[in-house]
Amino acid sequence: MTMDPAEVELLAGTLRKTMAGASGPALDAALAELGWPELLAECPEVAIPTVFRLLGETGAHAPLLNDVVLNAAGLPLGGAPVLPYAGGGWVVWERTGDGGPSEVLDGELPLRSVPAGSPVPLAAGRRALGWWLVGSGRAMLALARTHALDRVQFGRPLAAFQAVRHRLAETLVALEGAEATLVAAADDSFAALLAKAAAGQAALTAARHCQQVLGGIGFTAEHPLHRHVRRALVLDGLLGSSRELTREAGALLRAAGSAPRLVHL
Repeated sequence: MTMDPAEVELLAGTLRKTMAGASGPALDAALAELGWPELLAECPEVAIPTVFRLLGETGAHAPLLNDVVLNAAGLPLGGAPVLPYAGGGWVVWERTGDGGPSEVLDGELPLRSVPAGSPVPLAAGRRALGWWLVGSGRAMLALARTHALDRVQFGRPLAAFQAVRHRLAETLVALEGAEATLVAAADDSFAALLAKAAAGQAALTAARHCQQVLGGIGFTAEHPLHRHVRRALVLDGLLGSSRELTREAGALLRAAGSAPRLVHL
């Protein structure tokens, strides 16, 4: 199954409207009605980037990572596999959302710490999380950019100050670079590892720089930035944090004695 750009744009518009009105189990059910399982099975190269990037941009959440991992393992969708978490932990993403508050960092996400589980395929899940992290980073960048254009200090728009421009530019470069690694990752497990690490680092860069641009208002519960920051911190830890994956990549390269060519220019 293939989709042309117009079809992808139409799909993205429908998904954005759906995510604006629902989250958690309600969004999970709504996406199932829209055909998410079929789209994932027949056209994962479109389903994963489109859906997970929009989850990040809208701030919505649903246990779709479970489906990506299960699909990669050749198992029926709808379950909740045990997933590795940073620091040697393991978690389950509850599908019903009634498993109590998160035991990780984000109280909105129904993540529950569990004993170590069986190994699961990680490449597809890492690419999905990478797109989610990039989407979250772009949401933070949009908030900071709007604030910089609207806020006036010393008689000038905040965006007129070079230091602010540098932070926003560095954020954009990090996000664009991470997105490029995700596009190049394809089905290669090592490339997916690097792409997840790059996306996690880009989202954390976005959180740091955008918080600086927004200043005190970015720390308040009334401003949406803090939700994206918490989300980025949690998603970075799932299936390996950017720091852990970078170290793992280094160990693999040392063991192999060479670096593979992941992109042919």
